[in-house]
Amino acid sequence: MVTTSTKAANAELVLARMEKYDHEEVLFCFDRTTGLRAIIAIHDTTLGPALGGTRMWPYASEAEALQDVLRLSRGMTYKSALAGLDLGGGKAVIIGDARTQKTEAMFRRFGQFVESLNGRYITAEDVGMSTVEMVNIRKETSNVAGLPEEMGGSGDPSPVTAYGVYCGMKAAARTAYGSDDLNGRKVGIQGAGNVGKALVGHLVKEGAVVYLTDIHDDKLAAIKAEYPAITVVGPDSIYDLDMDIYSPCALGATVNDDTLKRLKCSVIAGAANNQLADETVHGKAVMDKGILYAPDFLINAGGIINCAWERKGYNSKAAMNQTAGIYETALRIFKASTELGIPTYLAANQAAEHRVSSMRAAGIRF
Repeated sequence: MVTTSTKAANAELVLARMEKYDHEEVLFCFDRTTGLRAIIAIHDTTLGPALGGTRMWPYASEAEALQDVLRLSRGMTYKSALAGLDLGGGKAVIIGDARTQKTEAMFRRFGQFVESLNGRYITAEDVGMSTVEMVNIRKETSNVAGLPEEMGGSGDPSPVTAYGVYCGMKAAARTAYGSDDLNGRKVGIQGAGNVGKALVGHLVKEGAVVYLTDIHDDKLAAIKAEYPAITVVGPDSIYDLDMDIYSPCALGATVNDDTLKRLKCSVIAGAANNQLADETVHGKAVMDKGILYAPDFLINAGGIINCAWERKGYNSKAAMNQTAGIYETALRIFKASTELGIPTYLAANQAAEHRVSSMRAAGIRF
């Protein structure tokens, strides 16, 4: 039985989580008819409207979904700030199986919830989503990015995200090895989704030795057919590979107490959000182990850069050029980390927070 006191305690728990990282707003969305169960989190709108994708995933609990959306939305604030965008940070999660539970009605209903935020949140694609869902959401709100090119959008942002990760990986290699040449470097990619597939293409072209894993065999088979030179490995064995670079491109928290004991790489650089299970604990542990960590929200910003250009008149060349700037930004963060003697994630956090706080202090706010 859920008592009034229990409900009050649960609400207090949510507010306490919001207070921890200064989240502005959390919207819980439920619709019995369509089966929609979603959470939208707006972290910070100092620099502009909160732009961040919607993720569809079969979370084990509502608490797990809430934790994910809060962490992801905060990461979007930092991502936009470091990329120099006039956007804030937000994210949404839909609790469900993206392979079996999608309907037009569900996403149109979700679009109505997005519209109710009056432009404070702009959604786009994330894990489990595609341009098809963006089109259905667009039927109910204009606050959506990542639309197909025939609708005046930029299409799937995954290739641009992958390019940014590739640029960040090269910057990390330059810092760790003295050269950004990835020819012959052994790279283990975890995740064969759209971003992982595009990243494989960049690495194979440069001559890297690529290992790939995923929980979906059909995705692995398709990429293997296109790039026969890659080696497919089991989901758990990826951590034990003799590799130079570990590239997590699926879900987060794969850098944790267990995996850090097994990883033999010198660089961690991937597209997944929230790769550190606990940033304060594992950010320092990675540094102490002599591994250079390329903060996820720094190097996976290509997608949001692409969506930002869509909103001001899409220019694919300009989006790619701005995404290429991740290379130099990453070098600056790595340098600051060394000079200050702090983990790279903290150097990146401080750079992002400085931009947000300086704008707020100047009275510049969305």
